[in-house]
Amino acid sequence: MDRTERFYKIEQLLHERRFASFEQIQDALGVSRATVKRDLQYLRDRLHAPIAYDRFNNGYHFEAPDQHAPRFELPGLWFNSSEILALLTMQNLLEEVQPGLLGPHIAPLQTRLRSLLGSQEDAPEDITRRIRILHAAKRQSDLKWFELIASTLLKRRRLLIRHWSRARDEETEREVSPQRLVHYRDNWYLDAWCHMRDEVRSFAVDAIRHAALLDQRAKEVAKRDLDATLGAGYGIFSGAAVQWARLRFTPESARWVAAEQWHPQQKATTDTDGGYLLELPYSNPTELIMDILRHGSGVEVLAPKALRDAVRRELSTALAAYA
Repeated sequence: MDRTERFYKIEQLLHERRFASFEQIQDALGVSRATVKRDLQYLRDRLHAPIAYDRFNNGYHFEAPDQHAPRFELPGLWFNSSEILALLTMQNLLEEVQPGLLGPHIAPLQTRLRSLLGSQEDAPEDITRRIRILHAAKRQSDLKWFELIASTLLKRRRLLIRHWSRARDEETEREVSPQRLVHYRDNWYLDAWCHMRDEVRSFAVDAIRHAALLDQRAKEVAKRDLDATLGAGYGIFSGAAVQWARLRFTPESARWVAAEQWHPQQKATTDTDGGYLLELPYSNPTELIMDILRHGSGVEVLAPKALRDAVRRELSTALAAYA
């Protein structure tokens, strides 16, 4: 019998009998005296159960509750210790993904979960102390626009956004129909139908300088069409026109790369020398080139020639900076 069952059993005993002795409670639960003491204390201190001991009748009973005291009621939904820790861990992870987004909305639930988590060794405060989340290239975004975008996304309304293009260092105003939010490499992106370009586009949320809700209904784009445009290529820089890259990693680099997924449709083989051959689709080569350069001399672009030449130019330009 776990602790949750014991709580319900104690409540049942005290309702069925006018008084229940310590021994009667212990026999009903089949646990040690120390466990019974802890359960009674938890019910009184954490769940505000009006349990009192009557010396004359040598038993415990529910006394009339103080009208100013917190109301006692066993919740209909219970979690065991592991489930509560899992929920608190997920909350902590989500808060790290987008700080402040969930905090105000689930604070009452978190307080309740903390009160249900009884033992000191399982203290929820240990979660933030024992779990460390590092962000390598996370960009700060305005929470106000994030919440508006998320709300508009679910309401299926259009947005008027002012978006800053880092490549051109300029802002443009666009009317968009939000389709989905994507969390990719520690940053948020909005996949939307751009009514100015008349096509699906992906916008970095941190590059949205202003957003306003519009009255018009959002244009719906089928998931398969979104994936065909934004999911076919490599990384966040996607497109419908796809080419295939063929990369060879040295045996040393292969020890890391072989365990990574660069693209859901990638194909991989190992050659006779222990090298790792990786083939994957891409449309815009920007992000793929950055990942190739990350491995330095541990990778060689075999095909296509245009990608090989682009990587060569980047390496030559970088080398010139050190000349």
